[in-house]
Formats: sequence, structure tokens, C-alpha cells
Amino acid sequence: MIPSIASCSRSVRSKLSAGFRFLRTTWTRQPGFPAAARGIHVDYPPIIPTLTTSYVHGTSSTSLLSATVGEVLQNSVERWPDREAVIFLQDGVRKTFAEFQKDVDQAAAGLLAIGLQKGDRLGMWGPNTYEWILFQFATAKAGIILVCVNPAYQPKEVEFALRKVGCKAVVCPTEFKTQKYCDMLRQICPEIEKSSPGDLKSARLPDLRSVIVLDSRQPGMFNFADVMQAGSGQYMQQLQDLQKKLCFDDPINIQFTSGTTGYPKGATLTHHNIVNNAYFVGKRMGFLWKPHIRLCLPVPMYHCFGSVGGGICMSVHGISLIFPSAGYDGKANLAAVESEKCNFLYGTPTMFIDVLTRPELTKYDLSSLEGGIMAGSPCPPELVKKVATVMGIKEITVGYGTTENSPVTFCGSPMDNMERKAETVGFIMDHLEAKVVNPVTGEVVPLGEVGELLIRGYCVMPEYWDDKAKTEEAITKEGWYKTGDIGRMDAYGYCRIEGRIKDMIIRGGENIYPAEIEQFLHTHPKVKEAQVVGVKDPRMGEEVCACIRLVDGQECTAEEIVAFCSGQIAHFKIPRYVLFVTSFPLTVTGKIQKHKLSEVAEKQLGLTDGK
Repeated sequence: MIPSIASCSRSVRSKLSAGFRFLRTTWTRQPGFPAAARGIHVDYPPIIPTLTTSYVHGTSSTSLLSATVGEVLQNSVERWPDREAVIFLQDGVRKTFAEFQKDVDQAAAGLLAIGLQKGDRLGMWGPNTYEWILFQFATAKAGIILVCVNPAYQPKEVEFALRKVGCKAVVCPTEFKTQKYCDMLRQICPEIEKSSPGDLKSARLPDLRSVIVLDSRQPGMFNFADVMQAGSGQYMQQLQDLQKKLCFDDPINIQFTSGTTGYPKGATLTHHNIVNNAYFVGKRMGFLWKPHIRLCLPVPMYHCFGSVGGGICMSVHGISLIFPSAGYDGKANLAAVESEKCNFLYGTPTMFIDVLTRPELTKYDLSSLEGGIMAGSPCPPELVKKVATVMGIKEITVGYGTTENSPVTFCGSPMDNMERKAETVGFIMDHLEAKVVNPVTGEVVPLGEVGELLIRGYCVMPEYWDDKAKTEEAITKEGWYKTGDIGRMDAYGYCRIEGRIKDMIIRGGENIYPAEIEQFLHTHPKVKEAQVVGVKDPRMGEEVCACIRLVDGQECTAEEIVAFCSGQIAHFKIPRYVLFVTSFPLTVTGKIQKHKLSEVAEKQLGLTDGK
């Protein structure tokens, strides 16, 4: 049924969709049918105002997939063995699906050979390189849990992350730009220098045994080539035997996301979470019926946007991933679209702003572009419209979700009108439920009213790794994940995100949690009290502003604070603005009102409207 409908013209599909909705709506309006249980059929964009309250269920003609990451890759290899799977332009790497799977099996067998076992954790720490996606699939094939480590992390941050989830191995390049990965690991684990590769015993990281360096030979560490060569026939057989023991409910990925406590939490995702999310995102985008997607992927792989929306989507739908550069480079993106004839482009709002404002934009041929996804932070309506008109990406869509939800829960359709594309985050994804509730009472609010957005379904993570308390805070006993975001829903099931309950700052797609920065600033001897807020920025969406009360009698400069942070916390967390204040706005109970503090900061910095 699905192939025949999908192959029809847009007008015919629209009429069929309307017919199905008429029949379904007529049925659901029969006496005795509970209004609050109504859903919308999400095979096509909703065109009838079905909902009567702020609850929606995305019913679908397509079943969930019961497959592991390795199984969906195998399926694509069998269907398109000679199609390009991944292309890394900066490094000159091109791999077909058949070649990619051969490398994946070799790397997976190599990991088994150096002592890793099913359920062990391996940290991937670095920029977008071929080895990143190779280990993403090699770990999945071996039943090893991939831990995505932010490539901008400094020693304290990476030490906490690796220790929290008990990483047994870490993979990284020697260095990238200003990041000296091997030096930082030696700083954390000085025992490496005198250890044999694979036999590290560290006081600060007691679970860590192996460090795998991608591009050089370092004392006490494996080289990438060593691991690939270690995967002999014995371990290849072990790998094949292991496939029978893998289950799609096994955890396969840990992605760090921080909470208001300031301590990173490991959102744990299963094969089932990410395979199905990638499958239904691709379905929404038309990957099931478009002949061949060539996707330009500038977003980082350590984010769910890149690893699931890119890497897993590649394996599920047989698309070709084109990586313009290891680190973000707007000019490289344009060159990649032109040279590789990309018809799809991912990006955060900041990335699209950068591309649109590049002086050489008109010099590149972008006529191959048809669609794309903008996600990662709030997407300004005017930006969405410019991407469609200036770049010619008529089928641009906005995606919304969280790492804990694998990540996409709402997404627009390429067929939506511009108002829906620009003003909403689309409609609910297949097989998911969402409701907007009063944050205090938990009651579902009437249509159009704001409240906290909650999600339930296959996409919800099982847990934060080794953190029962935080897991129970985030997921109700009924299985609802509390996003902390404020939204409103219309009768068609389209959602608008109005703001955030939490104080999270989203700077150019990076999630920044003030408490982390505040805790560090409090270690400065001159700082009496620090509060960090987000302030408006036309390019990054938000910037970090530190409001500081100094110890009585002390003097300090903004430059001194920035220098104190440099090299100690990730560069994107370093405050762009530093304001010295004598007091903070307080509630009657003495709690700091951060929204008012943000307003005061914006006014003082000249960032208010009309400036």
C-alpha cells in the first residue's frame, strides 16, 4: 500500500490523504469514542483539525523496526553494495556500502581482540573523521556501547565523563586545532607513559585499559592500524557468533547532556531507540521514495543530530553522507554541495546563518539542493524563509527533540506551507505520543494553551547511566519524558515551542548549562557569587553572559575572567560577556530571578529591541 501511494503525484497523494482522514475522523467522532484519545495519522501532513485537547498520538501505517544497527547496515549493503556510503572530502576518503561494512567488521573484530567485550563502554573523542563513524558501527556490531565525548572537552570534563560511565577504551586523534587530546589524557593518566597498550591501570580512571590513537604512535597507546590488524579470523568468527546474542533493546550509545546541577548525565540509548528514530525521520523527509539522497553533513557526530540523523539514517535508508570538513567550515559546506551534487543539507540555525552571510554564496551552484533539516536550537522564522528563498531549499523542515528522545519527536513535512515550516516544529513523529500539561498540576491543557511538553514512546531513553534519581526526575512512572520545554499545540497536531522551563542556554546548537560555568567561576579567588544567563545574539541565537559579584575590596576585569576560563572549560562555554554587579534580582523567598537578570544584562549590553 505504501509504495503505491508514495509513487503517486503530490496532488493525488493529497486527495488520498484527505480521504483517509475523512474516514478516520468520521469514525473517531462516533458516540463513545474518547476525545482525549484521538490521534493523527502521520503518513502525510495533517489537513483536518482532529485534536480536541493538547494530547496527540502519531498513528502510522508503518511498523516499528525490530533490528539492530548491524542488521540495518547489512540490509543496505545487500541492496546497494556499490553505492557510496560515506565521503570525507577533507581527507579524501570514499567508501561504498560494501567497503564500509568490511572496515566495520575488521574494526569490530579488532576491538574484541584487544579485550573489549559486549557491554563495555568505548569513548569516541574527536571531530568528524572517517574513524568516528567507523567506530560508531564497529562498536554496535560488537555489542560495545559507544560514548560520545564532546571534542571541545577540557581535562576535568573528559575525566568526569569517562569515569561516570566507566569507559574501558578511548579513541581520539593526537590533536585537532588547539585540542591536544593525547596530552590531556596523559595529564589525567600519567601512568600511560609506562604502561603497555591495553594494560593501562589509572588511579583517576580505574576502568580505562586502552587508548587508541588515530594518527600517530604514542607510548602506552594503541595505534588505529594495530586495532585493525588485530582482528584475525579467530575474532572475526567470535564477532559472527556474537550477532546471535545481540538484542535490539541493548544499550548502544551514551550521549552526555547536563542538568541544572551542572553535572553531565549520560543519556543511554538502545538500538531500538536510534534505529527507529532514524527510520521515521527519513520516512518524514521522503527518503523511502526519493531515488538517492546525497546528504551534506556539517553537524558534529558527537551530537544526536549527526550520529542518528546522519550516521544511522545512512545505514537504514542507504543514503550517501558527505562530510565537508572535520570541523565546521561554511565555505567547505558550499563547495561540498556543488562538487558532490548534494540534494539534502543538515544544519543548526547558526550554520545556516553563516552560509547565508558568506560573500561567496552566489558563486556556488546549489541547484541540486532539494531539502534539509534545521535543528539543534530555536529556529527563527525569518531564517527558515531565507533558506527556502535564497538557497533554494524549498523542502527545508524544522526538527525538534532532545538527546533523551533519540532525538526527534516533532518534525515538519517537506510538503508543509511556509507558515508551518517557519512558525512551528512540525507534527508528532510516527508511533509517538505527546501532551502539553500544566507544569504544576500535570493536567493536559486545552488546545492552544502553553504548558510543559511531555513525550512517550519507543524513542524515550531507558535511563541516565548509573543515575536512578535523575532518571526518575526526567521520566514519570507512566513513561512520559519531561522535556522542560514550554510549548503549545494546535488542532492539527502542529507544535510551537515558546520557551524553556530550565535555564539552559543554546548557543549555536550547543547546549550550555549555567550551573556548570557558575561552579567553575566560583573557584576564582575574587568571585563572591556568579550567575550565568543567556542573552540574545543575532548569529548564535544566544550568548553566555556571566554576572559576577566580587569579593569585597577586590577589583577584576572581564579579560581576567575569560583568561581564567580559557583551557579549563570548553571554549563554547566561556562567557562572551562579563558584567560585574552588586546584587541580583530576587523573589520574595530569596531565589534569584534569572529571567529578570537576563533582561537587565541585555539592557546593559545594548542588546534590547530597538538597539
